[in-house]
Amino acid sequence: MSRIGKLPIPISQDVKVKIEDRTIIVNGPRGELSFNFGYKVDVKIDQEQNQITVEQKENTKQGKAMWGTARASINNLVVGVVKGFEKKLELHGVGYKMAVQGNKLNLNLGYSHPINKDIPQELEVSVDKETLIIKGADKQLVGEFAAETRSLRKVEPYKGKGFRYSDEQVVRKEGKRAGGTE
Repeated sequence: MSRIGKLPIPISQDVKVKIEDRTIIVNGPRGELSFNFGYKVDVKIDQEQNQITVEQKENTKQGKAMWGTARASINNLVVGVVKGFEKKLELHGVGYKMAVQGNKLNLNLGYSHPINKDIPQELEVSVDKETLIIKGADKQLVGEFAAETRSLRKVEPYKGKGFRYSDEQVVRKEGKRAGGTE
């Protein structure tokens, strides 16, 4: 029995939910999001007055696996259109720079060339000193953009240079030691 799947999803007054066949569409103050379950998901979605419940159609292995996942995805839609999601990346390193110009993120990360990364229209990206702030309604898109940006220069373990999440703990390694002669 899924602990997450059996919890109801509360809906606030300013959110409108529309359930069609295998798609759920959620409208709110921060925009509109939709989620398509596909043909393999054996869950039943019911909308009551101010909450959504997700139940298994059949007691199959696939149904059990997707029950909590479907509920979490729907909850992310509802939370996204009301509050939104945010990721913060910190850039450490001498000479590393970043700036937002229009719909492009300009990065100088110690390579021989600058990197210009397109920002999706659904996201708000800003730079505050050495912190990159990514905001948006779609949790998956926010996380994906943050992960792609971080992969351009991951934090290295010796000096700690590169992109890291604001809450990430970096374990620093000790450098080589000079060997003594005996």
